[in-house]
Amino acid sequence: RGMKVHVVYDPKTDCPRVLDITDANVNDAQVGRQITIEAGATYVFDKGYCHYGWWTAIAEAGSIFVTRPKSNMRLALLRDRPIAEPQGDGFLVVEDSEVSLVSKAACKLPMRLRRLRVQRETGDTITLLTNDLERSAVEIGRLYKGRWHIELLFRWIKQHLKIRKFLGNNGNAIRLQLFAAMIAFALLRIVARTRRVTIPILRFTELVAQYLFGRRKLHTIDKPPPVNPSRPRDRASPNQMAF
Repeated sequence: RGMKVHVVYDPKTDCPRVLDITDANVNDAQVGRQITIEAGATYVFDKGYCHYGWWTAIAEAGSIFVTRPKSNMRLALLRDRPIAEPQGDGFLVVEDSEVSLVSKAACKLPMRLRRLRVQRETGDTITLLTNDLERSAVEIGRLYKGRWHIELLFRWIKQHLKIRKFLGNNGNAIRLQLFAAMIAFALLRIVARTRRVTIPILRFTELVAQYLFGRRKLHTIDKPPPVNPSRPRDRASPNQMAF
């Protein structure tokens, strides 16, 4: 039992573009193939979204993908590429080469690919695969490193939008709570960006929750409430109690 949240996240707007919630046993690649591919976009995803036909569709749409190959993926070396600038922010590019798929499924991915091996600060090395033959190796490494933003998105939502506990146990209840949290996140980000809110997003979220059932102008949301001086009481007349 369980559920998965699949998100297409746009780091430029800091907002989800596509959201889908499925049962835990649904294959990630099955969900990926249902996403409308945007021409010229760059898609960064992990090895769970491995589907050669989908990768080919991304390339044919004039788009780029950056991912990690599965361990059983057989690749043939075509040529090594020179690494002009190996050092990135927190990682080191140790290999840059062009490869092609070698298997019965090669006809499903009939293109030249680029394989990068990147050593992270922790000392471990990861392999990246992309159809981008133009960007520098460091730029591609930086793109995959940026995938961490979606992990931060989920962590932020869990901690600050009250979904560490679910209000129900059935699928519909969980879906509704997750959709509500994502809608709240998107609305907060849109308002913060369009109204040029300068306070930290977490503080902005807390203030919006505080005034949820009241009315407050957005530009004063982080200011103390206005002080309404009480009307001075009339002084009692000396003859007020006289009969």
